[in-house]
Amino acid sequence: MGLAFEPRLYEELDADDRPSLLEALVPVFGMLVFLGVGIVVYGLDPQFPLFWGISFTGLFSRYWLGISWAELYDGITDSLHMGIQVILIMFVVYALIATWVAAGTIPSLMYYGLDLLTPTIFLPITAVLASIVTFAIGSSWTAAGTLGVSFIGIGAGLGIPAPMTAGAILSGAYMGDKQSPLSDTTNLAAAVTNTDLFDHVNAMRDSSLVAFGIAVVLYAVLGVQASGNIPVGRIAEIQGALTGSYAISVLTFAPLVVTFGLALYGVPALPTLGAGVFAGALTSVVMQGTAFGAVWSIAQSGTSPSTGMELVDGLLASGGMIGGAWVVTIAIAALSLGGMLERAGILAVLAHHLGRLSRGVASLTGVTAVSAVSMNVLAAEQYISIVVPGITLRNLYEEQGLQSENLSRAIESAGTTTSALIPWNSGALFMAGTLGVGTLEYAPYYFFGLLSPLVLLLMGVTGWQITYQPGEAPGDAGDRRGSPSSTDD
Repeated sequence: MGLAFEPRLYEELDADDRPSLLEALVPVFGMLVFLGVGIVVYGLDPQFPLFWGISFTGLFSRYWLGISWAELYDGITDSLHMGIQVILIMFVVYALIATWVAAGTIPSLMYYGLDLLTPTIFLPITAVLASIVTFAIGSSWTAAGTLGVSFIGIGAGLGIPAPMTAGAILSGAYMGDKQSPLSDTTNLAAAVTNTDLFDHVNAMRDSSLVAFGIAVVLYAVLGVQASGNIPVGRIAEIQGALTGSYAISVLTFAPLVVTFGLALYGVPALPTLGAGVFAGALTSVVMQGTAFGAVWSIAQSGTSPSTGMELVDGLLASGGMIGGAWVVTIAIAALSLGGMLERAGILAVLAHHLGRLSRGVASLTGVTAVSAVSMNVLAAEQYISIVVPGITLRNLYEEQGLQSENLSRAIESAGTTTSALIPWNSGALFMAGTLGVGTLEYAPYYFFGLLSPLVLLLMGVTGWQITYQPGEAPGDAGDRRGSPSSTDD
């Protein structure tokens, strides 16, 4: 996945046409009101509250800011172009899950996992394994869409609440993603800040380990508290339901081997996951005796198993490619809204005024974090949360005499990791839809996503791991920038 266009900067907007700060806040406030009223008050799904926001933003941009309809359409097109691989991956992953259930891959992982894991160690082990797998393949989405789904099933069998399991999966997946030189977001953060890739990875290591280490400890504590007493015979009952409906065998792991093998070889996420669908379909035919046509019907419409145990049926039910349409419609609406905000210059204005709040390392770090999270909220896409702050704030880091890896680390720590916490962001939509757990349900247990920005802010305040350009030292930047009351207009 990658960025198809570069958002415009504040300086690139015509001074006579660019919105004021107050004007930029109007559609933002409107969007938040529409989402709050629609979702909280009326209990609607996000699609139409987002549609209200799109309509309001379009009318405001056209008739108040003077942006032509053609320009707004171009903004939507650019945003959808940027997100098209995300949308395609969502569809493919839903088909992959359905074929892997039919193939016996996920049922077999659940069966053997219930033998190997215990409730007490399950959550910390899940986080660690997810981080290792993601580091190796460079894709948090691939890890969550394959092993993550199996962990949800294993956790349910061990009596662990699904939101806790989802939180552990996400913590491990995003930890591994941030540290992997194969990750697209890691490469993008290095590219937009003009930072050497491995300097960027090294700069993230210590702070990521601190946040992840605390998260693992918290999962260990949760495991002790949440495990309780598993009813006698429950695991055997679950395994019996699995063996009664599927041929359980290590041979059903073939789709897993194919998918992770291609990922390790460096094949991009979309063709890798597509190969996983074909491998799942073939395994279903060979191992489960499913008719060829029936396999593709399952990939399209999903699975509805009848194992004789309601818990297992619920865990293995999937919507297939058609089931992904609900999530994709939200992603399309959110990306469209983000594209209009970008084309109207609203994102650039907000980022510019956030940058003006910076007067030192601590405030600059905080501004970067707020900017990245704001872009996740407004543009609904983690790439924008990396690119807009990365380009907008680059000069400020240079003025402070800071190495560029301070900026690249900041936008990843606050941007990449928090995308899964914003319900309408593409990252959260994917994770919630894939794992079957709502964003607001898993958010309190997604410890790494909550801790990573906090550790970042602590670094800014204490100066820990803050690196300066050769010949620079803490305090030198103040002499160049002037007194705290000076401005950078």
